[in-house]
Amino acid sequence: MSVVTAAGDASVIERRGRVTPGRVLADTLVVTERNLIALVRIPEAVFFSSVQPIMFVLLFRYVFGGAIRVSDPGGYVNYLLPGVFVQTVTFGAVQTAIGLAEDLQKGIVERFRSLPMARSAVLAGRTVADLCRNVLVTVLITGVGFAVGFRVETSLGGFLAAVLLILAFSYALSWGFAVIGLSAPNSETAQVMSFPLLFPLTFASSAFVPVATMPGWLQGWAKYQPVSEVIDAVRGLMVSGVPDVAWHVEVSVMWLVGVFVVLAPLAVHRYRTRV
Repeated sequence: MSVVTAAGDASVIERRGRVTPGRVLADTLVVTERNLIALVRIPEAVFFSSVQPIMFVLLFRYVFGGAIRVSDPGGYVNYLLPGVFVQTVTFGAVQTAIGLAEDLQKGIVERFRSLPMARSAVLAGRTVADLCRNVLVTVLITGVGFAVGFRVETSLGGFLAAVLLILAFSYALSWGFAVIGLSAPNSETAQVMSFPLLFPLTFASSAFVPVATMPGWLQGWAKYQPVSEVIDAVRGLMVSGVPDVAWHVEVSVMWLVGVFVVLAPLAVHRYRTRV
């Protein structure tokens, strides 16, 4: 390392000063605001976040819904919406990978390193911004769902608990896809790397059809994988017809905690070694 580089690093460390929890929070909020502003200014991201889930609701509600039979007394629309909620936030986690890869590609992360800010704010700000986006998307899907006939059959408390579970799961997934974004050379590659993981999780699940209608060799995966467990828990909290709801909620919480505990440190380690 040259004397100039060492002096520059020392200067950055001196400007940063002591990193306190309050400072980390303030820097995280600044980075979160920056990411939300950038999201609004990218038409493709707005389309992915808002129009796509609406299309899924309308497609399965009016095109495929008549051919799919479920035992839920509320009909297929009540079976469908919990799956769309979870599927949408799962697909939305790709934005974490794409956003981080794009920032690395453009050198924005390197600029952050030269500023007197907490380095952890870069990852935290990205994941919190994606959590805020998922809050808006969840509100949007709720409105569209009620417009096409979805009704909560349990209680307001059950519905809100389901929404909290959805958002917690989306936040844990964001840290997992952050690993992909930090490993990809560019945003296009990050997207390509993400989708082979998404499709087995979302479509080979209980999101759109009952698991019992799938081939026997696929049912084991579709029934016990994390997305199906979260969907079953959400479905049980929002509508009736799901046995052992408490068990599905417990398993879902164990899944999301496990995902976060394993993948968040991995993302932090990848961030430190990459930048």
